[in-house]
Amino acid sequence: MIVEESYTGPRLEGAVTGAFVASLVEHYRAQKRLHKKYVYQILMDSVALFKKLPTLIDVDVPAGTYITVCGDVHGQFYDLLNIWRLNGMPSETNPYLFNGDFVDRGSFSLEIIVLFLALKLAYPNHFHMTRGNHESKTMNTIYGFKGEVVAKVDNGASFELFSELFNYLPLAVCIGKKVLVVHGGLFSKDDITLDSIRKIDRNQQPPDTGLMCELMWSDPMSSNGRAPSKRGVALQFGPDVTAKFCKLNGLDLIVRSHEVKEEGYEVEHEGKLVTVFSAPNYCDQMGNKGAFIRFGADLKPQYTTFTHVEHPPVPPMHYASSLMQRNM
Repeated sequence: MIVEESYTGPRLEGAVTGAFVASLVEHYRAQKRLHKKYVYQILMDSVALFKKLPTLIDVDVPAGTYITVCGDVHGQFYDLLNIWRLNGMPSETNPYLFNGDFVDRGSFSLEIIVLFLALKLAYPNHFHMTRGNHESKTMNTIYGFKGEVVAKVDNGASFELFSELFNYLPLAVCIGKKVLVVHGGLFSKDDITLDSIRKIDRNQQPPDTGLMCELMWSDPMSSNGRAPSKRGVALQFGPDVTAKFCKLNGLDLIVRSHEVKEEGYEVEHEGKLVTVFSAPNYCDQMGNKGAFIRFGADLKPQYTTFTHVEHPPVPPMHYASSLMQRNM
């Protein structure tokens, strides 16, 4: 691919660096596009990196350090920039974990996912990503990411590469052996261990049943036991399910995302489960706050909430299928 002389944006010569990431942030903030050659370069390097990673990532938090966990950002790029204004840009001394649903609904999904991949390449041990239920071909085709890629990059060839990349995203992160982070929730059986998660073959589109489906799609409920999900896939699970899972696996806390919360987060299940959602005023209409969680070496969650910021006049679902736009 030829980079035209008229192109004035960031140029990627060799490996992604922190300086390239910083210039890309400002380029995207100004509503400019990264040349498609560099989009492909970042995608191909990211596929090679994620292929080597396990399905469950173990992360330590040494004394004097911390990690920040964020929930869904759903293409709300300018709210993402506000998180970094409040809590600092990701770096080797300021690690982050983004817990799925990076794309769809919000109309700046390409900017977010390309920037996240650049950060992963620049800081592979300090920037972490788990797969959400919206990192899938079906959801992307309906809720806007595919349309956005076609509008901003090419006629769809790069979307196939994004889909391949999503298949290699890890499904869970365990922080300090005590805090498990998954996008959706827990399982239909009581005997599931962290090793069960490690053994999942994640290189596929999300199935409609099984462990991969459940950890990407499940939701908590207030009553004990299990119940069918209102989403029509996976399940709802109660406090007793969470308590048994934590006891079996030596965990103190489950962190998940996947649901809008009015205050940006909600602690449930006798303190053993927290939902964190990082897209404030979701779809420009929910009025919710966003939140993120910081964990230090003691692994005690510290919550920060924030409100939405203004974004350029491109409405949510702008790139979604015409059927979804009519239903908005």
